[in-house]
Formats: sequence, structure tokens, C-alpha cells
Amino acid sequence: MVAAYLVPGVHVTFIGSLVLAVVWALINVFIKPVISILTFPITIVTLGLFSLVINALLIILAGKIVPDFAVSGFWPAFLFAIVLSIINALFGVRYKKD
Repeated sequence: MVAAYLVPGVHVTFIGSLVLAVVWALINVFIKPVISILTFPITIVTLGLFSLVINALLIILAGKIVPDFAVSGFWPAFLFAIVLSIINALFGVRYKKD
């Protein structure tokens, strides 16, 4: 919801965000590994930046599947992928106790 609020061109409802979370998890489990293996050479050449393009295309795919989630094009999906990566990095930080 936060990423959709920050990126213009991405619209989602509350229920749509819940469905999107499930669909995004399924896409990341089943489709993304296959695409990542197939595009590994170009990802190496671009120093990993092509993975953002892969995420943007998968976000567009999720937009086609989830009825309450709409992405208006590639560039909003690309920006959404960047914002989503930053949010995941911020909330995914785990601190070790010494």
C-alpha cells in the first residue's frame, strides 16, 4: 500500500493489496526463478540492474492478474519495483544481539 501511494500511476485498494501480496508471493516463488535463470547472462552484463526490469515486468503481470491493482505502464512499474525493493530492504533489516 505504501509503495502504491508513493508511485504515481499505480492504484490499489486495500483488498487488492492483500490479494496482490499473495499473487506477488506466488510469482516470486514459481515464475521469477525461471526468468532469472534464463536472463542470468544479461543480468551479469548489466551488473544486476536488469533484475529491476524483470521485477517491473512481473509487476505488470501481477497487475493483469489482480483486478484491484492497476499499473499504467512500464515506467510506473519500474519505479514501483525500486520503491518496493527499498521498502523491503528497510523492513527486512534484522539486528543481531551481541
